[in-house]
Amino acid sequence: MKWVKWGLAAGAGILWALQFGREPGIIAPWIALAPLLFLFSRTQASGRLAFVAGFAAWMTGLSWVVPTLITFGGMSRLVAILLAGLLAAYLASFDAVFGWLGGKAWRRWPWLRLLVVPSLWVALEWLRTYLFGGFPWNLAAYAWVDVPGALPLSAWVGPYGISFLVVLANAGVAATVEQYRSPRRWMPLAVAWTVPLLLLPLAGRWSFRQSLEDVHDAVQSGEPGRPVRLIQPNIPNLMGYDPVVVLQGYNRLLDASVKACRPGALVVWPESAAWPFLFVQNEQLQADLQHLSSLGCTVLFNSSHPVEGSFYNSAYLLTPEGTLHRYDKRHLVPFGEYVPFRGLFSWMDKLARNAGEFRPADRLEILPWDGEKIGMAICYEVVYPDEVAELTKQGATILVTVTNDAWYGDTWAPWQHYRAARFRAAENRRPLLRAAITGVSAVIGPDGSVWSQLGVFKEGTLSASVLGRKGLTPYARLPWLFPFLASLVSAASLVALYFRSKTVGSKKETRS
Repeated sequence: MKWVKWGLAAGAGILWALQFGREPGIIAPWIALAPLLFLFSRTQASGRLAFVAGFAAWMTGLSWVVPTLITFGGMSRLVAILLAGLLAAYLASFDAVFGWLGGKAWRRWPWLRLLVVPSLWVALEWLRTYLFGGFPWNLAAYAWVDVPGALPLSAWVGPYGISFLVVLANAGVAATVEQYRSPRRWMPLAVAWTVPLLLLPLAGRWSFRQSLEDVHDAVQSGEPGRPVRLIQPNIPNLMGYDPVVVLQGYNRLLDASVKACRPGALVVWPESAAWPFLFVQNEQLQADLQHLSSLGCTVLFNSSHPVEGSFYNSAYLLTPEGTLHRYDKRHLVPFGEYVPFRGLFSWMDKLARNAGEFRPADRLEILPWDGEKIGMAICYEVVYPDEVAELTKQGATILVTVTNDAWYGDTWAPWQHYRAARFRAAENRRPLLRAAITGVSAVIGPDGSVWSQLGVFKEGTLSASVLGRKGLTPYARLPWLFPFLASLVSAASLVALYFRSKTVGSKKETRS
């Protein structure tokens, strides 16, 4: 019977991981976490069971890590699986803490658990966002990306607030199943689902009203929008430097850009599109970009920028007037753009394609374009909700993210990354442009809706007209508020559990 529980826990983890696959669900994410929560009521070993579930979930949800390490790290399959397992074990440790503490609350507080357990989940997600550089990947909120109203509601409560509702809904299912013999068994489900089922339609209605106001303002101002062109050249990452293949990809990029270039338009290149040419050193790249700008369009492109023996990962904005602006990436990818604890992991240097180690920028730059202000997030930066919120605080009216997800092929990874970008647009009520070298490129509305997109391994150009927005959403003003409140609830619950255990222990000693 013991092994049955471990098997059920692993199955529960895999079921949860499937919510972050290529196609998001609408109904399944409301119940997929319930099997794990149900197990909390059946055992005292909820921490260990949650670790098993978390390990299975992360190994499934991050299955794309293994082929990436094999292909670009030159590792054997066994070593790649072991390293992926270490990452999954680290991430599953957060699940173990959730199971250990959440299981106690689940068994001792039949009604209060509907508040405490989701709060604890959110507090641990928030901790995972920052600890050791952070890894806020596959937040529970992203399982609801296609649930109507979830994206607009994130403008008020952020992704962590949506994560709270996801866990709350699943907790209601688990509590109802647990009390299947009780005549009041439906009460937990009714309470847990009433909250999101009230908030989601309200948020959707607010978003619809905001969209109508945007259209009205655009008509009144006589500015229906500014033309943008996102280039997806479908240039694959190479194991080595092949000048013929590199030149072919670069020429496709230029041809598409010339066709897309129109006076007043913004042409956006993905991350690494011009690799391995450095803008400040390569005269041909400079000449080609100047030719594009002479056609009347503004070009937003990515290139490494040398700095004191290292590099910034930078986004440049070149205007038709020849003005050049630059944004330097602030949050780097560990083991991709730099190697943490280099003395211990020096053998992983080859995972970083550019020579040398990247350096994080120590300041934030907003890029001006034709009356708009562009807030940049290069690749990995877009998964950090508070950092993107900071862009809008600094005046960004349009969000742009450029990325190179070619490392991961046609796996779940590009789609998981893409979901985070949709939330960033909705949280800040800003249109977001996503240019990916092999996909997924997209024009995303300020409510998180997809206006147009190009899937993985497709070549093409996305054309759209966008109008920036001003003003701050409640979430953008205070991005820390909801997870902080959830952490307070969690802390208070831990204190209550501690004193309860001390009281119970004292009573047992007295009786003995």
